[in-house]
Amino acid sequence: MQQRVDERVADLGVESIAAASIAVEPIRETVGRRPPRMLLLLALVACAIASIPLVYLLVRVGSSGLEDAVTVLGRPRVPQLLLNTVSLAAAVTATCVLVGVPTAFLLARTRLRLRGMWTVLAALPLAVPSYLAAYGWLAAVPGMQGFGASWLVLTLVSTPYVTLPVMAALRAGTTGLDDVARTLGRSAWHAFWLGTWPQIRPATLAGALLVCLYVLSEFGAVALLRFPVLTTAIQQAYGASFNRNYAAILATVLVLLAMIIVIAEQTARGRARRRFGAVTGVARHRIVNLGHWTVPSIALLSVVPALAVGLPVAVLFARLFEAETLRALDPVELGQAILNTLALSIGGAVIAVILALPIGALAARYRGRLVRLIESLGYLALGLPGIVVGLSLVFFSLSVMPALYQTGFVLAFAYGVLFMPKAIGAIRSATAQVPTSLEDVSRTLGYGQLQTWWFVTARLARPGIFAGALLVAVTAMKELPATLLLRPTGTDTLAIELWSRTDVSAYGAAAPYAAALILVAAVPAFLLSGAGRGRVDGTAS
Repeated sequence: MQQRVDERVADLGVESIAAASIAVEPIRETVGRRPPRMLLLLALVACAIASIPLVYLLVRVGSSGLEDAVTVLGRPRVPQLLLNTVSLAAAVTATCVLVGVPTAFLLARTRLRLRGMWTVLAALPLAVPSYLAAYGWLAAVPGMQGFGASWLVLTLVSTPYVTLPVMAALRAGTTGLDDVARTLGRSAWHAFWLGTWPQIRPATLAGALLVCLYVLSEFGAVALLRFPVLTTAIQQAYGASFNRNYAAILATVLVLLAMIIVIAEQTARGRARRRFGAVTGVARHRIVNLGHWTVPSIALLSVVPALAVGLPVAVLFARLFEAETLRALDPVELGQAILNTLALSIGGAVIAVILALPIGALAARYRGRLVRLIESLGYLALGLPGIVVGLSLVFFSLSVMPALYQTGFVLAFAYGVLFMPKAIGAIRSATAQVPTSLEDVSRTLGYGQLQTWWFVTARLARPGIFAGALLVAVTAMKELPATLLLRPTGTDTLAIELWSRTDVSAYGAAAPYAAALILVAAVPAFLLSGAGRGRVDGTAS
């Protein structure tokens, strides 16, 4: 450990004695060590289950033949769709990082009044479906459409994916290395770059990965804002022309894009993970006084929740209290939709965590080609359009388990497969923060690997596992394409009720369901913000 501290201090250009009070424990080198067979087997099983949509795609593409694939990819519209998809994903991801990292720093490392309120507001856009935010903006600015409008709306609803993990990393990290750099005359920015950035870089990359994959699979907002991308073309192919081979080939292109992004994130994350691991002992948190930066900081903290939540909610409430809306409201139907939404999203979260646990634990503790392959396959579902996942599970359930077709279990299972990558990232980060020395102590006391994982690793990583489940639940509440295909007959969720009414331009009748969806999704978003976990300043261990 001391050797790694000395290496880091050498990077800063100081003597090793200056870092004597900084406790930074590297992740134990695991290259060449084989993971436990049971863990590897469970991860492979989870990976195989998550690959069902991918297998469906390969079967579809294989049945179409090479000639059809070349014909589809040679169409003049395909390069434009590809360019639109990549440029939108890159622009939204870059903007979310530029906004999310400073927001997280303000919430975690500055002396800020009403910190709990600002933390909740930073997480609240997670509760707003992208198509609902787009609807609110279209109602306020009817002429907005195209790339700029899609970039704005998706950036607003996606920024918390970067803010929340970076804020958690800042809370768990230390400012000790920053202080060492400052004592040597480095500027505040240079000290942050040398001391803090290596600690939050994995969390930033994980958040950027979620944003990028989310934008790749986005459909509702880009459809409303009339910006053609691969997902809208896939939806049109399935819904209008029923050309499933054409849609499957385009979906395969989307999967390849997701694979490239996942590999790039793994490559960028690798070096940071090798150099810094868990921070143990007493970690110093130096709190920054904002001074004359208070007003710009408050403006930065206000702009995202105001534009992502405030404007759509204002439009909704303007519709909600109209006399026609109140007359059309059926309280029993609304209550049943809320219960269905809660039951299915919680079921999906449980399934996602069960599938993600072995993959996240494997990725956090071991390296190698097989581990990287398993982790990459686990992330692929997030790059798939919901309609592709829905159709693949219709095909799978009818072929393998016809008794389960059109049951709530299949829909919850679809949520679990579709949003499992969100749980993988949270579980991997939480497990990596658990010092391996504690596991070594457990084994020296006679506990086996499974007992050590359950009594030590799982308990210490429990907040991260719980956060992953909440993230899956809040996303599943808003899911639409797979829900349209897989919902049991007569079972409607809030998202279904909202979409069915806006689809026939009954915006007033849709307002109560939209308001209920925001309120229900706001509960896990509030818990994810961590606003209730006490103060963040001072020292942490």
